[in-house]
Amino acid sequence: MTTLSPWRIRDFRTLFSASALSVLGMNVSYVAVPLLALLALDASAGQVGLLAALGTLAFLVIGLPAGAWVDRLAHRRVLVVAALCRGTLLVSVPLAWWLDVLTFGQLCAVVLLDGVCTVFFDVTAQSTLPRLVGPDALVPANAALVSLQAAGSITGRGAGGGLVQFLSAPVALACAAVGYLIAGLRLMRLKSTDDGPVRKAGPEPATSLRTQIAEGLRHVLGDAELRALALTGTLSNLGGVMINTMLPVLFARELHLSAGLLGVYWAIGGVGIFLGAWCARPLAARFGFGRCLALVNLCVAPVGLLVPLIDRGPWLWVASGAWLLFTLTTGLGNVLGVSLRQRLTPAPLLGRMNATFRFMLMGAMAVAGALSGLIGEYVSLRAALWSGAVCLWLSGLPLILSPVRHRRALPGETRTVRGSLNESAQTPR
Repeated sequence: MTTLSPWRIRDFRTLFSASALSVLGMNVSYVAVPLLALLALDASAGQVGLLAALGTLAFLVIGLPAGAWVDRLAHRRVLVVAALCRGTLLVSVPLAWWLDVLTFGQLCAVVLLDGVCTVFFDVTAQSTLPRLVGPDALVPANAALVSLQAAGSITGRGAGGGLVQFLSAPVALACAAVGYLIAGLRLMRLKSTDDGPVRKAGPEPATSLRTQIAEGLRHVLGDAELRALALTGTLSNLGGVMINTMLPVLFARELHLSAGLLGVYWAIGGVGIFLGAWCARPLAARFGFGRCLALVNLCVAPVGLLVPLIDRGPWLWVASGAWLLFTLTTGLGNVLGVSLRQRLTPAPLLGRMNATFRFMLMGAMAVAGALSGLIGEYVSLRAALWSGAVCLWLSGLPLILSPVRHRRALPGETRTVRGSLNESAQTPR
C-alpha cells in the first residue's frame, strides 16, 4: 500500500508554513526572554526559574479543559486567534523596553499569557492534523512537522543567540513577534477545518465539561501504551527543562560565555531532534515499531548524566554531544509516539487526548522550571542540573516496562515476514 504524500494537500502546506513561522518565533523567544531578564532586568536564578514555570503553567491550569473546548470549537478560528495573540503579546515587550518602562512583572504577564495561547494552538494543531490529511498521510505529515520543529530549534535558537549578542534581546523578541503575526494571517487560508470538530450524526446529548475531561483522562491513563508514552514524555520534559532553565544563568554568570554560544548549544539539540525524526521510519521498519521506540530510549537516556559536566573548554562539547544524543530520542518519539497516540484515539476524543498529553508533558515543564529555580537559588546551579539529569536517565523506563516494546506496527498496519512495514509508520510524542 502506498502512503499518500501530505505535500499534495493544500491545507497541510498552509499549516506547515504557518507552523514554520511560529516555531521560529518560539525558539527565538526561548533564548531571548531569559537573557533579557538577566541582562536588562538583572534577574536572579529564582526569577529565571519563575519565567520558565510561567511559560508552561497554563498547561497545568487550563490544559485539560482546553481539550474539551477545542473539541467543540472551529479549529481554524482557534489557530488564527492564538497566533495573532502571541504576536501581539510579544511585541509589547520590546515596545516597553524602548520606552524604558519594561518591568519584570510585565515580562511575567506576557510569558504567562503567551503560554495560554500556546495551549490552544498546540492542542488544536495536533487535533486538526488527522482530519486535515487523512489516515494515509498522517505518519509522513507528523514526520514533516517534527522535522520542522527540529529545524526550528537549530535555526531559531541559533538565530536567537546571534540576535541577542549582536543586536539585543528586545530586537530578537520583535522579530519573533513578527513571525507569529504573519503565521496568524497565513492560517486564515485554511479551509478543511472550517467545519469545526467532528461530531456524531444525530442529536448530541448534553455532556458536562467535567465529564468530557474525565473521558480524556481515562482514555490516556487507562491505556497501557498511552500511559507509558505520557510518563516517558513527562520525565524527559522534567529533566530537560530543569537543565535548560539554569543554562542561561550558568553561561552568563559562572562560565562567562556568550549568548551566541548558548544559542549554538541549544541548536545542537535541534540537530538531535532532526536526526531522530529522520531515522524513525527506517529504524521502525528494521526493528519493529515499539521495540525501536523503547530500546533507543533505554540505551540513550543515560547519556543525560553527562550534561551537568558542562564547563568551559572540552567539557562544553562533551555535554553538547550528550545533549545531541538525548534529543535524538525526542525526535524519534515525536515521530513514532504522536502517530501512535493519534491512531489509538477515536476522532471525537482527539482534542481531549492531546490536551491530556500536553497537560502532563507541558505541566512537567512548569514544575521543572519552578523547581530548577528554587534549587539554583538556594542550593546551586549544578545541583539543579544534576537533578534534571537523573530524570533524563529514568525517562526510558516506562516504555521498556509497557506493552509498547512489543508493538510491531501502528494500529491497522501489518508487517511482512521479513520485518519491513507495509506502510510507513511513525509517531510523535
